[in-house]
Amino acid sequence: MTSLSSDRLSSERHDLPRRPVARAATRVLALTLIALSFGACSIFNKDDVEIPDTPADRLYNEGLFLLNNKKDYSAASKKFEEVDRQNPYSEWARKSLLMSAYASYEGGQYEETISTAQRYVALHPGSPDAAYAQYLIASSYFDQIPDISRDQGRTEKALAALEEIVRKYPTTEYAASAKKKMEIARDQLAGKEMDVGRYYIGKRDYTGAINRFKVVVTRYQTTRHVEEALMRLTEAYMALGIVGEAQTAAAVLGHNFPDSAWYKDAYTLVKAGGLEPSENKGSWISRSFKKLGLG
Repeated sequence: MTSLSSDRLSSERHDLPRRPVARAATRVLALTLIALSFGACSIFNKDDVEIPDTPADRLYNEGLFLLNNKKDYSAASKKFEEVDRQNPYSEWARKSLLMSAYASYEGGQYEETISTAQRYVALHPGSPDAAYAQYLIASSYFDQIPDISRDQGRTEKALAALEEIVRKYPTTEYAASAKKKMEIARDQLAGKEMDVGRYYIGKRDYTGAINRFKVVVTRYQTTRHVEEALMRLTEAYMALGIVGEAQTAAAVLGHNFPDSAWYKDAYTLVKAGGLEPSENKGSWISRSFKKLGLG
């Protein structure tokens, strides 16, 4: 997983602008004079005195210390949020917003990471770090991908966020990592379709099963599930008596994956019906594979 390194975190101390000392000194002096004036008139109220904000660089470095040394990600995130609150629209705020998202991610606070990183992308779409913010969003969804027996809404969101990285930031290091995670997410979504399709096969709902396996063949052809999907299509079509589609599924499977154990099963099914695998070029199965140059 790509993340901000300790060296990068430490370097943030030096490449951000320091808050002018003169401004802080002037403010303190002004507050002191005001306090003395009110005291002379005997109407001074200490609750009316504005307490100076903590300097941005101090808050930022405290956040880095909590992040790197204490591993207190929640407290670090709050420090960075305070920088943003006290110094809105500043360079300090920009960097702190990203660091707050990163701290939340390291602490496993994925919802906070997503909302903060989305805010960063919205406010600073042209920033060099926008790609990393988008990567944090995608990784937060990706890390929550559930077992295939559960709803795959998070997986779909992860895939969409990862595709956004590749589309918007194709030359970054995050795009390369995103592509690898995209394959895992696609495999997971294909696995879910296969799981439901097998359930329908068990219930003898062959039409429902075909619809699920069709998704795998048309959308997730590069995943490890496509071989079984073609065999299951052979099985379902044979059960429905749609032998032409069954022959095509078996033929496409054999042409693209001749050594597959799934092809042996598909071939056996077709032969049991007194047929041979034979590809119908007009079949949706054949057309789907030709689109990717696999058939």
